[in-house]
Amino acid sequence: MKILVTGAKGQLGSDVCLELERRGHEVIGADRDTFDIADEAAVHAYMERVRPQAVIHCAAYTAVDGAESEEELCRSVNVLGTKYLAEAAAKVGAKFLYISTDYVFDGEKRGAYSPDDEISPRSVYGRTKAEGEAQVMAALDRFFIVRISWAFGRNGKNFVKTMLRLAEIKKELNVVCDQIGSPTYTPDLAVLLADMIVTEKYGVYHATNEGTCSWYEFACEIFRLAGKEVQVHPVSTEEYLSLVPQQARRPKNSVLDKEKLTENGFHRLPDWQDALKRYLGEVTGEGCK
Repeated sequence: MKILVTGAKGQLGSDVCLELERRGHEVIGADRDTFDIADEAAVHAYMERVRPQAVIHCAAYTAVDGAESEEELCRSVNVLGTKYLAEAAAKVGAKFLYISTDYVFDGEKRGAYSPDDEISPRSVYGRTKAEGEAQVMAALDRFFIVRISWAFGRNGKNFVKTMLRLAEIKKELNVVCDQIGSPTYTPDLAVLLADMIVTEKYGVYHATNEGTCSWYEFACEIFRLAGKEVQVHPVSTEEYLSLVPQQARRPKNSVLDKEKLTENGFHRLPDWQDALKRYLGEVTGEGCK
């Protein structure tokens, strides 16, 4: 299959390209140097020339705090860029897979969010990703929307890399303990997306590694597996914000219900601890405890 992957140099997009190539697909990796997704004419011209059979749209503005002060830029990428790509995909008859986020929910629910739950984003980033979902639904009949959370992988910035960096300069850290969710290891997610894109099982899905944790528990496991001696102090969101102000509101509950994957015959991702152990083995070049 001829598949266009946007954000091909990013944390998720790079792993998606590798997984698709491993399976023998013709992969076209596009990034900001290829064309500007916020330029409608450029998007349509590129899609007309390349004419992919499917698009996996990983490109996004993901600086959650930055979005609060750069709303126009965030919207141009996450809403307009998605709109133009989805419309161009419809024009050439391509399937479309859009990566979305737990930030489309308000984080106030008790229990896991299902794909059918009402969305109510509380940040600019969350609102633009929700509007991107709406653009996909309006433009296409053949689409997948996959919501993920707490992504980490070999490329780009992520929480694991931040913790490892801080471990080199600090022996004590304050980490939020009342925000819960599920980490998502991008190579594991890439396997699922490669499985999904060749099917006709369209719809909205949630996909993360199995299991849940708080940011505090995530940090403790990172240091344990990496053999780093760091004292981690659990603090509430309010306590943390009094020390480190943040512009965007974070969901307190980011747990996503993934039962729809099972119902449609897709393999769910491994436990997050297993994924973290494999990741640390890769980035450190050493085994983990």
